[in-house]
Amino acid sequence: MAFDAYNNRLTLRALRFIAMARGFMRLRNPHRRAAWRHRVAFYDRVWREAADELGATFRTIGGGFHEIALGDARTIVNDNGSAIDDAVTLALLSDKALTYQLLEDASLPTPPHASFTLKSVAIASRFLHQSPVECVVKPTRGTGGGRGITTGVRTASQLARAAASAAAYCDDLIIERQVEGDNYRLLYLDGELIDSFVRKPPFVTGDGRSTVRRLIHHANSERIRQGAGVSQVLLTVDMDLRRTLARQGLLLRSVPPARQNIVLKTVVNENRGVDNRTATDALCRSLIDDGARAARATGARLAGVDVITRDPSLPLADSGGVILEVNAPPNFYYHYHKSDEPFPVALHVLRALLSSERLSPLQEARL
Repeated sequence: MAFDAYNNRLTLRALRFIAMARGFMRLRNPHRRAAWRHRVAFYDRVWREAADELGATFRTIGGGFHEIALGDARTIVNDNGSAIDDAVTLALLSDKALTYQLLEDASLPTPPHASFTLKSVAIASRFLHQSPVECVVKPTRGTGGGRGITTGVRTASQLARAAASAAAYCDDLIIERQVEGDNYRLLYLDGELIDSFVRKPPFVTGDGRSTVRRLIHHANSERIRQGAGVSQVLLTVDMDLRRTLARQGLLLRSVPPARQNIVLKTVVNENRGVDNRTATDALCRSLIDDGARAARATGARLAGVDVITRDPSLPLADSGGVILEVNAPPNFYYHYHKSDEPFPVALHVLRALLSSERLSPLQEARL
């Protein structure tokens, strides 16, 4: 089918409506509500533990908000949100196009990209046609956790469906070249790297009998049963999952052989805690410095800098890697749930919020 058919606004609007309807049904899914309760319980626990470690008082206000006080210092936290960064910084970093602009102004490498909307999808079409590799389509803002992102886009029909899926979250969209390599999260607090990990994509293992769809259902059931100790989110059947399966010659109805690992997504956000491991010792000084420059360029005190690189022991200029995103506030979960040692992000954030000058020598030593 010619691209003009997919460039038709009525077609794109229909695809967007379908994507929005699917998103609404996911929100109504009781299993996803249960996963969200696990997330709420996780953040309640880590903030409370951090307050206890500092000798601070912890009081639940309601609606997921908690007041933490130490002497005269007082702060309020909610989920992964805190007062560590101001509202303007958070609003700016929620816009991926503006974030890319700031990174480029600081001479930091980002994926080649172009901004477009469903009304100007021809811009994305030209970009896709000129790209030597597959592309990624994502919403510019209004989402997180990989929602609305589709990788492996190569054809006109894939572009139309990926754009419609992204547009369910935001009118403004981005298309960018897909950069090969592993995904690293570097966490900075006031310009200092305090933790990092490398993330494997989510996968399931075949049993020789079950379809991929059934394996996903079983994996989600286990995540609900075991709670936040496994993962804070459920696997979502979306465009990225279908495209990732297709690149392996698979469909949701395919039955993989026993013991064969099937990568489900290129976007890594829905993996498990054990799929991540600390990576600080593998990072070269140049890569660490680039991450610090990215945090500084965006003005974020607490910044999760996402890097794609084939080799973290080399500078990004030598490995062909890029800075993919700067997250504020970053998700704490995977710093606590890794295949090796946990890292207490909430404790470090509280220390910065309540000011180390207010801590006794004993409290300082406990940090």
